[in-house]
Amino acid sequence: MNFDEIIDRRGTHSMKWDMMHDAYGVSVENGLPMWVADMDFRPPAGVQSAVEAMARHGVYGYFGDETAYLDAVCWWSQTRHGWTPPRDAIFSTNGLVNGIGLCIDAFTAPGDGVVLMTPVYHAFARVIRAAGRRVVECPLSVTDGRQEMDFDAWDARMTGRETMLILCSPHNPGGRVWTGEDLRGVVAFCRRHDLILLSDEIHRDLTYPGHRHISTALVAGDLQDRLIVTTAATKTFNIAGAHVGNVIIPDPALRARFAARMMALGTSPNAFGMHMATAAYSPEGADWVDGLMTYLDGNRRLFDAGVNAIPGLRSTPLEATYLAWVDFAGTGMTAAEFTERVEKGALICTNHGSSFGTGGESFLRFNIAMPRRQVAEAVERLQAAFADLQ
Repeated sequence: MNFDEIIDRRGTHSMKWDMMHDAYGVSVENGLPMWVADMDFRPPAGVQSAVEAMARHGVYGYFGDETAYLDAVCWWSQTRHGWTPPRDAIFSTNGLVNGIGLCIDAFTAPGDGVVLMTPVYHAFARVIRAAGRRVVECPLSVTDGRQEMDFDAWDARMTGRETMLILCSPHNPGGRVWTGEDLRGVVAFCRRHDLILLSDEIHRDLTYPGHRHISTALVAGDLQDRLIVTTAATKTFNIAGAHVGNVIIPDPALRARFAARMMALGTSPNAFGMHMATAAYSPEGADWVDGLMTYLDGNRRLFDAGVNAIPGLRSTPLEATYLAWVDFAGTGMTAAEFTERVEKGALICTNHGSSFGTGGESFLRFNIAMPRRQVAEAVERLQAAFADLQ
């Protein structure tokens, strides 16, 4: 586990690196990509071995018999999170955005409202709107830089035309690890408003010391008949290109509806992804994740200290994820002004806060899952770009 190794990803069809110029006008030669949410680290050795074994065999046919994969998914969930999902409740999809899109298709109708706690992962709103459903924003409140749920305000926003709530747990962006009390509040909210609860837990493994993810399934109580949990190895082990995820549906009736939509749309997972995820969900993978989070904790501390030393900037204290959420409101600048300094001055590509919905307007999201010297370089570039404020 050498997370300090600089791996040259340029010219490898990496969206994060090779699309910088097209997306931001920043050269791949001197830009720092801190936008796309994948890591610049190699996955555990067992994952590479699984791919090499496939290559040695040399026949790449349809994947069958998910027994080993399902065993690995259940083992990981129980060992790391104290929840064993029913094996027959697990559906393998072509990544989690695909899985969430299938859920929207299966459990909502055109024109229905789908509730999001904003600011939140931008792909949710994109998929909802593309499916002809309505995005219903329930903005998170912020207390001392910490995102909080505001159920009283959200109750007032409901019209009765909403049918689903998508929870991001842990939250992206902002890095909140929701407490048991938070999750029970979400469950009660969904019960009051007759909503299906889709809990996207793709970041569940990426928590920092002092914080522990709680699966919504453990606190859902009598909402199990309207609960969907999505998980994946892809974010945890940096195998996003494998496009494999899990949609877990405890209730048999909901499960049958989802299975019917998958059959109608002809979807199936990627064979490479199934082998890679099976290898990742292992004791070796667990050791790798522990090392990763220790390393990312050092990156987080370095980045936060450097950014918070710049007057007017505030980096949200992360409890999970490797996605730093930086507020520029204190600079008094418009979004266009501070974004230009970051992209044209510091040559750093980030995700614009406005793309995450209401509440993100004064923010940029920075991916800090890179070798530490690159994080240090990013801090130096930001301090230079905002030197007039210091």
